[in-house]
Amino acid sequence: MIPFSVLDLSPITEGSDAAQSFRNSRDLARHAERWGYQRFWLAEHHGMPGIASAATAVLMAYVAGGTESIRVGAGGVMLPNHSPLVIAEQFGTLESLFPGRIDLGLGRAPGSDQRTARALRRNLASDAEEFPQDVMELMDYLSAAPRNPVRAVPGMGLKVPLWILGSSLFGAQLAALLGLPFAFASHFAPAQMMEAIALYRSGFRPSAQLERPYVMLGFNVFAADTQQEAELMATSMQQAFVNSRSGRPSRLPPPRPHYYEQAGPQERALLDAVLPCTAIGSPDTVRAQMQAFIARTGADELMLTSQTFDHAQRLRSFEIAATLRHEA
Repeated sequence: MIPFSVLDLSPITEGSDAAQSFRNSRDLARHAERWGYQRFWLAEHHGMPGIASAATAVLMAYVAGGTESIRVGAGGVMLPNHSPLVIAEQFGTLESLFPGRIDLGLGRAPGSDQRTARALRRNLASDAEEFPQDVMELMDYLSAAPRNPVRAVPGMGLKVPLWILGSSLFGAQLAALLGLPFAFASHFAPAQMMEAIALYRSGFRPSAQLERPYVMLGFNVFAADTQQEAELMATSMQQAFVNSRSGRPSRLPPPRPHYYEQAGPQERALLDAVLPCTAIGSPDTVRAQMQAFIARTGADELMLTSQTFDHAQRLRSFEIAATLRHEA
């Protein structure tokens, strides 16, 4: 039995707004806590009509304040968008408010298009190429005896657990070098998953935070009481994924019967690239798919996501997945 966790994008559905998305996220976190999930992460995205988690640290405080024990984290903060000192202060504040419950996952993508990235960064010299240096600067600010004369208050000495996120080999190499846990975005970019896992494990160097390699993998789950219901639920994510990859991001659309079967060759190719890390179906079907995925990857933890239009169906999907954890 390995831990299961939740990745939430705080989706904005068609006909709804960000305020409702935030309430849904906190409600999902409360249920996830009761169902035994290990952690609840929120992802930083900007300028996306269907994703409300742009101000990730602010939303984390809202979710953590509405729960009691589940770990709450960023999955992740896109560090090139921010000063390492600001992130140290933000997460030092969160750790001070919710001690022992905060995770900080770090990514090097902008989480947006290039125009939005420029608007976020202001200083274009601070880009993704400086990501390793930014991570080490952040680690120094959070340490008990920082080398930098500038102090993160709060932040210094709080030892917020850091994770490296990635969807390519770069993140695997950096996580291994720094001795940090590695979270791979296999739920939307599985192409290099197995190679990244092998590279991370073979090159891992123990650190003060982590003695041995630890891999968490993203995995889409659409679980329902019947196969037909689950397949229909999944079409919202499928539509949103195709829209995003086709340059027309949208709010999360309602389910569309037979979407995959009616999609064109280009749309199907996009979906086929992500479906290997997806379980869609009744409890028995999802159980078999999750067991096969864990056996194939040797994952230490799964980070489940379910971009479902109907909030009640999303809750049910995560509830079913939680019951299967003991069998996966």
